[in-house]
Amino acid sequence: MKHEIVVFGATSFVGQILCRHLAERFGAGELDWAMAGRSPEKLDDLRATLAAAHQDVPLIVADAADEAALRELASEARVVMSTVGPYAVYGEPLVKVCAESGTDYCDLTGEVQWMRRMIERYEKTAAATGARIVHCCGFDSIPSDLGVFFLQQQAFERFGSHCERVKMRVRAMRGGASGGTVASMMNIAKELAADPALRREMANPYSLCPPDHPAKARQPNVVFAERDEDFDAWVAPFVMGSVNTRVVHRSNVLAGCAYGNNFRYDEAVLTGRGIGGYVAAMGVASAVGSFMLGAGIAPARWVLEKFVPAPGEGPSPEAQEKGFFDLRFVGRTADGEKLSVRVTGDRDPGYGSTAKMLSQAGLCLARDIAKENTAGGFWTPATIFGDRLIERLRRDAGLTFEVLDGR
Repeated sequence: MKHEIVVFGATSFVGQILCRHLAERFGAGELDWAMAGRSPEKLDDLRATLAAAHQDVPLIVADAADEAALRELASEARVVMSTVGPYAVYGEPLVKVCAESGTDYCDLTGEVQWMRRMIERYEKTAAATGARIVHCCGFDSIPSDLGVFFLQQQAFERFGSHCERVKMRVRAMRGGASGGTVASMMNIAKELAADPALRREMANPYSLCPPDHPAKARQPNVVFAERDEDFDAWVAPFVMGSVNTRVVHRSNVLAGCAYGNNFRYDEAVLTGRGIGGYVAAMGVASAVGSFMLGAGIAPARWVLEKFVPAPGEGPSPEAQEKGFFDLRFVGRTADGEKLSVRVTGDRDPGYGSTAKMLSQAGLCLARDIAKENTAGGFWTPATIFGDRLIERLRRDAGLTFEVLDGR
């Protein structure tokens, strides 16, 4: 009998939050799950902190580079949830064995260049075995991907058509980037600096879409301070926008261009009105650009690493509870109809909220999406989960999805 869920990287910072969430959410016998990682001592220590009903949760020892151990792990799981990043450094062996064994898989990656490689190398294998692989099941990119999905559903119900132009704007957010996210960004910058072909690929907003896709619209991209008339405010680049936009465009293409061949989408951060908003937007744009430039140069990267959180580091539980995010989406149809929606989360986006999102994505894959109803391959959150994950996130992960009706 396979476990419903195996959490790989259980002793990582986010992995521990995820495991505690599962232990709090389920009573004795309500979930057949296991915790996996490379250190039996750390796994034992983590298990000792869980509720009494989960003191006998099975432990699986496996290193991210040990393909034989990972293959055994995959054979014991219906769904593997991985928190082990940077995925471009540590993630491929697990994706490979899950694709080959037909085991479903989801993770927290936001590394577009790595996702592209995984799709190219293992999509045919996953399609043959029935393995359903779902990347980006944390803050990048569930709120963006499902936020657009929700907006488009509401637009079709109200107007009879989808929105051909959608914007996501970060209205407010509290919480720092996780150490794993920072490490992933550092690795991306390092790869980009060394590979001109990769830089060209990463500049392509359709880089995660199949090569023969019909979506050709030129995409907007906020790279400096800009004035946004829809929000009557200045905006600046959103550091995760280059990931989320690619996932949203892949969702559109996988759904048969449900949002249209000319669908356009971008993301940015709202910085306020007037001169203060402009100055703030310029500051954010400069900070994002400087970070990526510095991360791509070895001496500067060594300095940056001394001032950013390392993988495994993160805020206290109290700080996580004070974190939140508030994202606003505005869409317009070809006929000029306008719709606004809001997506919010009640925890630090990079830690507490991300852990709950991944846990619910894994549970949705294990319990709500029947194998016989979905083909194997590389999916996005919106295309495989849709409404069922939105319902779970509302009920068990502290997220909201609501129509604002012009507000």
